This record gives sequence, structure tokens and C-alpha cells, in this order.
Amino acid sequence: MLGLKRTHYCGETNGIGNELVVGGFVKRIRDKGGIIFIDLRDRTGVIQLVADETTSKDAFDAAKTVRSEYVLMAKGVLRERESVNKDIKTGGVEILVSELRILSKAQTPPFEITDDTKVGEELRLRYRYLDLRRKQLQDNLIIRHKTVLAAREYFYKNGFIEIETPTFIKSTPEGARDYLVPSRLHAGKFYALPQSPQIYKQLLMISGFDRYIQFARCYRDEDLRADRQPEFTQIDLEMSFVDVSDILEMLEGFAAHVTREIKGIEVELPLLRLTFDEAMALYGTDKPDTRYDMKIVDISETVKDSGFGAFADAVKSGGSVRGIVAKGAGGVVSAAQTLTRKELDKLTEFARGIGAQGLAYIRFNEEAPVCSFSKFISDGELTEIINALNCEKGDVALIAAGKNKTVLPVLGALRKNVAEKLGIISDGFNYVWITDMPFFEQNEETGRWDAMHHPFTCPTDETLQYVETAPEKVYAKAYDLVLNGVELLSGSIRITDYELQERMFEALGLTREEIAAKFGFLVEAYRYASPPHGGAGIGLDRLVMVLCGAESLRDVTAFPKAKDASELMSECPARVDKKQLDELLLKIDLP
Repeated sequence: MLGLKRTHYCGETNGIGNELVVGGFVKRIRDKGGIIFIDLRDRTGVIQLVADETTSKDAFDAAKTVRSEYVLMAKGVLRERESVNKDIKTGGVEILVSELRILSKAQTPPFEITDDTKVGEELRLRYRYLDLRRKQLQDNLIIRHKTVLAAREYFYKNGFIEIETPTFIKSTPEGARDYLVPSRLHAGKFYALPQSPQIYKQLLMISGFDRYIQFARCYRDEDLRADRQPEFTQIDLEMSFVDVSDILEMLEGFAAHVTREIKGIEVELPLLRLTFDEAMALYGTDKPDTRYDMKIVDISETVKDSGFGAFADAVKSGGSVRGIVAKGAGGVVSAAQTLTRKELDKLTEFARGIGAQGLAYIRFNEEAPVCSFSKFISDGELTEIINALNCEKGDVALIAAGKNKTVLPVLGALRKNVAEKLGIISDGFNYVWITDMPFFEQNEETGRWDAMHHPFTCPTDETLQYVETAPEKVYAKAYDLVLNGVELLSGSIRITDYELQERMFEALGLTREEIAAKFGFLVEAYRYASPPHGGAGIGLDRLVMVLCGAESLRDVTAFPKAKDASELMSECPARVDKKQLDELLLKIDLP
């Protein structure tokens, strides 16, 4: 029996002179002889407890036995502190304890539970339940909760119906690998865990539910990185009787609503919109961070007849020569924002490491421009290049030449690298739409054309004619929403004409037999008529990561997987009993 009932959270105490009861974990103890101070924390904050032997000897004696991370309940009177702690919101008050109960004792933790802990992530993941006691992670998960609440509020208000779709589905291996689940009742057959509820939400539109929403758990068996986990939550939605502009407007409203509710920041609408081709040309990526400038400039026309062979040859072979300009990085503004010769050499190696043949530069300091390729060109040609790049005294220009598929991503990566190095990325939340995505992308290993999004995406009317003859010219009614360089959502208008759907399947190399086996039920459903519809999947984890300013999805997920897709705490995945395998008619044959 507790013997005490909590009346207040540690971070939400009020009313000087009132008696209250709090419960929580011991953060720190300070024994000053006849008086003991205990910092008690819960998910709302920290409150200082004072056990004075003259006030309550029983409470004082109990306090003498308390250690870090013990679970306590304390009863006492709230009073003002003599020395205010401005680092915590309850730093002006404390509780003079009259009754203290130790509810649970803790052995010494494997690491100190502080926000500035230096212990490695692997150890913290092994003891995730202890790591989650840290204020930073608790605050992140509370923001996640508030984001879900704000999302439900917005979409419910706009007429969406929340519907759950199956998590045991048919495997349709397109894109990432499926996680497979063997069936006991259907020997030799498997369910797949959904990579998204894509097919089911389209069927819901055919069923007449014109606005659907779901907070869907999704699974993809792919290599991990900071913004990817094998299981994640997607705010999945679909709308009928809409076109692209209707969906973008609805999702812009959501972006503005959640940013206002979580960060107290007003987002100006409509959001910036760039086509895929524009984004690649200006930023070298379809996930541009627009919080800083440094756009890519095409100087191919200026250097097509250059004496510098690397430039001229790139243009003649159908490639291009492009550059970015780091304003003030020549050392005029401040030493902290300077790209030195040594740093330029590092950037050159960085560019080579991601596919570039090399990197040319112009460092325009106070005296005269220093150019890495000056011996190949005249002073007049250098002046033309500087003017074409809009490079001024004090700036540094970085130039790459070659095929566009290499030059643009290289400059995009350099742009981000340089911005981080110079510390010029401003605070804020910059959303940008990327529209008119290519429908197909060529698989370098097989040479076949794959769907960049998925095969249910509707091609644009004007490029439909190229499906069979020039797949690279086909664009899709597809869109991504990017926030500060992180892709938050992908979506599209769907194909509702079953004949067109079969045509797109065939363009992707599927035979009629494969179409029937994998997607026959969907194609058949469209034969019974469908309203025009489209939707999107919003990555909840990524959205919360950006809102929290976190560096990894693991910082906003309660029990995340490590880089090898394992959970270190429970040692998952794990072997199972032979009896379980026998029931599934499975045999493990390890190499």
C-alpha cells in the first residue's frame, strides 16, 4: 500500500503554504548534516525536497537511506526557496517534507542519467528504460504525443474518418523488402507486414469513404540510417474528388496547424513550390534546405569554349559546368566563416568521395581572386566566370563539371557541407513542395525502369504519350513535402482507369500473369468505378524529429532499433523454439 496519494506533479506545484504529495525518481541527494536536500523528478520536471530532522525525524531518517533513482512519495508543505535555481521552472520553491516513503530501491545505474550524458548510444539503448528517464527524451516523446493530438484535431475537423487497415497483407515486392510472416493455417504461405496501407486506402476510396486518415504502423526491411527505422508510424490519408492543388492546400493547412500548435510559429501560406527539375537545378537535391541561399548556378554557356579542358569537354559531351558561391567565405567577414586553402582541399576530397572527378574553386579575397585553374584561362575569361556566378570580393566559388546526374548531387551535398561548416543555417521551419516528379527511374543493375514512387501514381496528361517510347520523359502527378531538408511526406494522384493501370504495370515490365497475381483484386475493383482520388503518407517520426531539433529518429522513438535493425534491450530478433518452427513447417538451414 502506498499510504499516500499523489496530488501534484513535480513540475506543476503551486500555492505557497499548501500541503501536497508528489512522487518520482531521485535525481540527486545532498546531505548537509541536519538537513537533506533531494531533487525529485517526474515527466513534468524537478522539485527540491527538504528533510529537516527538526521538522520530521522519521522523514529525515528515511531520507538518509535514499540513493539515486529510488522511487519516492513525499508529503509536505510548499514554501519559497532561499536560493533560487533559475535552471528549472520550480526553482523558486521547495517542499518541506513531513512524510517520506521509499516505494522502490534502485541499484547503481550503468550510466548517470543526465541530459548531457557522454555514454555511448549502444549502452543507452541496452538500458533504454533508464535512458527514457532523461528529460530530453521525455520531452521529445511528449512533443510526439502533442503532434499526434494536433494531427487528429486537424483532420477530424476537416471531415476525415479514421479507419484501420490490415497489418497482415499480401506481399507485393515493390520498392523495399517486405517483412514476411509465415502462416500456420496455410502451410507454405506468408503474410507481409505493410510498407504502407497504399492499396487498402485506394480501395476505401472505391468504397465511398471520401476522406480517410490512419496513424499506420509500417515496416520496411532496408538498411538503416539516422532518418530511417525498420518500423515507423505514417499519418496516412486519402481524399476523393480532388486534384493536386486540393491535396496540397489541405496538407499546407496541416503543416501550418502543427507548427503553430507545437512550436508557436506561424507558417506563411501558400508554401514555396518547386518542380523536381527546378529543385535539382537550384539545390542539387529533391530535398532542399531553403533556410540558407547558396543556389547552384549553371555557367555552361560561359565556359563552353573555355581553355580549361575539363569545362569545355563536360559541355561538349552533354554535361554541364555549375557552381555555388559561399558569400563572405573568403575571409573578409570573419575568421570563423572562412574557407581556408586546407578546408578547400578537404572539400575537394569530399566531392571526389561522392562521385566528382574533381572540384575547381575561386577564392576571392581582399586583394585578387585566387583560382585553382587560372593557368588554363585568361584573365578576361576568369572575370566572365566570376560575373556569371555573381561572385564578389570576399566570396568563395566551388565549381563542378561533368554529367548532370553527378554534378547536381555533388553540388547539393557540398552546399549542405559548406553551410554547416560556416554556421549559416538559420533557425526556423522552411517548408517547400517538390512537384512534378519523374514517374520512372532506371535501375542501374537491371537496366529496367522502376516506378520512382509506386505504380499506382497517375502520370501527367502531357507526358502520358511517352510511356512506351521514352520513359525518362514521363512525369507524375506526385509531390513531396520537405521541411529543413528532410522529406516529410510523399503523395500523388492515383490511377483510377483500370486500362491505364494495366498499361503502367506493363511499362514496368510486369506480365499480365504477374499483374493478375499481385494486383488483380485492385484492377478488378476499379472496373466497378472509382472517384478521382489522391493522398499522401506523412512520416510522423521524421516530422517530430525536425520539430524537436533531434538528430536521429531514435531520439523521438520510445524503443528504437539499432543500426543493424536489432533491439539491444530485449535482444530482438531472437531464435525461436523448434516446436514453433515445426508448427509452421519451417526449417532453418544456416550456411
